Amino acid sequence: MTQKFLTEWQDLTKDIIHTSQQIFDQVSQGSQQSDRKSDGSLITETDLALQNAISSCLLKHFPHIPVLGEEMSETEQQAVLATGNCWLLDPLDGTSNFSHGIPVYAVSCALLQQGEVVAGVVYDPNRKECFHAVRGQGAWLNGQLLQRNAAEHDNQLKHAMAIIDTKRLEANLAQAIGQQHPYHSQRSFGSVALDWCWLAQGRIQTYLHGKQKLWDFAAGALIAEEAGCTAQTLTGESILTSPLNLTARSAVGACPSLAKAWPEWIQQHR
Repeated sequence: MTQKFLTEWQDLTKDIIHTSQQIFDQVSQGSQQSDRKSDGSLITETDLALQNAISSCLLKHFPHIPVLGEEMSETEQQAVLATGNCWLLDPLDGTSNFSHGIPVYAVSCALLQQGEVVAGVVYDPNRKECFHAVRGQGAWLNGQLLQRNAAEHDNQLKHAMAIIDTKRLEANLAQAIGQQHPYHSQRSFGSVALDWCWLAQGRIQTYLHGKQKLWDFAAGALIAEEAGCTAQTLTGESILTSPLNLTARSAVGACPSLAKAWPEWIQQHR
């Protein structure tokens, strides 16, 4: 990446924070009426307001790069993705949490160039945390190079904290997780983007999710990879492997010290 891009990227992340926070400050989580999309997921006025505002922000900084937003139609998404160069925007990752007053949600945005995810930003308005990364430049949190939590120092899977979404897993694997999980404890928070960022930060050590969309994982998975973590699918390939498309992908994440042990356990119990 050129220095010009890196400078513009820094300005963009600040603009996304400011733009997003202004909208969140004007609404009350849990108080908005939500509607159901065709896939059964929720959408609120805040989703749409964020998508419009952040899209404008992206086009202001990078006017020649189109935006693929979660709230666009699939036909529109396919057309934008086919260019190989676009922004992948989830304006409100964790809409169900937001609509029920649960303060775990984020804005997620990634840059796709020539079919490869090269930059990503995730902003958590409740904790005022901005995670971001540029491929080959490391991962950052609020302007500081991301430093991993030392809690994983013993390298033992049995002591790991996990985020697991069991409802989308294969039946055999879900059963094994329920009956004989190998880690210390598990959580599920409802925001894929933050799941990946918390893995990157070291708040969790292992991660498993059965199905997530491109705009869900693109930014967070890049941040995790740049922090040295494993970010792959159940088949063992990088979750960011090209060609990227609108088909949902499974997700397996691990801190560096468990990059072998956790995927091996999963494969043994599929």
